[in-house]
Amino acid sequence: MKSGKSVRLFLADGTPGGLLTAEIMNWTGHVAAAPRSGLAALLKREEAKRTGIYMLLGDDPENLGGITAYIGEADDISKRLYQHNRPEEQNGKDFWNRVIILTSKDTNLTKAHARYLESRLIALALQANRAELVNSTNPPAINLPEADLSDMEYFIEQAKIILPVLGVNILRSAKTIMKSSSVDAFDAINTSPTFKLELKKAGIVATAQEVDGEFTVMPGSTARFEWVGVIGHNYARLREKLEQDGTLAISHNQKTREFTHEYVFSSPSAAAAVISGRSANGRTAWFTEDGKMNYGEWQSLNVEAP
Repeated sequence: MKSGKSVRLFLADGTPGGLLTAEIMNWTGHVAAAPRSGLAALLKREEAKRTGIYMLLGDDPENLGGITAYIGEADDISKRLYQHNRPEEQNGKDFWNRVIILTSKDTNLTKAHARYLESRLIALALQANRAELVNSTNPPAINLPEADLSDMEYFIEQAKIILPVLGVNILRSAKTIMKSSSVDAFDAINTSPTFKLELKKAGIVATAQEVDGEFTVMPGSTARFEWVGVIGHNYARLREKLEQDGTLAISHNQKTREFTHEYVFSSPSAAAAVISGRSANGRTAWFTEDGKMNYGEWQSLNVEAP
């Protein structure tokens, strides 16, 4: 059983869409987030003048993750954000509508720490492939003393926990869980058994797991060669994007398509539809590997009547 985490959120202006701060108990890190319209208030705060990391986030309807992002570091974050707020023709950045800054409450982050964090977070964002990064380069991680390296990796692990709480998922990547034939061997809250979707006549077999509340299809899973359902369906458009970006490649047999890497879907139904080439009910389409239980039945395990 995983231990819990206490995350403290503070709405600085009393509204959920405004400036807010976030902390994890017993972590020296500090996170602040604001819409671009709240940048003036953010720049006046003490933490904005510290050394740290910042993320600029904007919408990107053409990208699968729907997000464009820029990750940077600075000795004085407020000065860098002021520069980025300029128009594009004045060497600013126009794309972003939200900013996240990560600093330390004890002000012990140095320039070297910030450069290391910047490199690692860019690498993690590229690996997660949930946002279109507009960083022109990915600087290599600098060498740090062993103790500092350990501290920065811990900082990153906490950041990966707190950022999704703020709706920022650009660092989240699917975690591969060891397979098990026994549903009882799993923590039914955090992980799932391996589920399988099989369409024998079409020669399709796909596997997936629910990890941290997200439904992830595993690489090597196969899908119908083309969409056969209603034209213009939302899942048809999603499938088209997956084909275009190489996630769904043509299989060697030229009869199906194959997932080239793991992919996180918004729901088991979205995954089932993309794989089947038509709309599908994910609660009944996915079964445990032994075939004894579908996804919906697994969800209802241990749910007792009040």
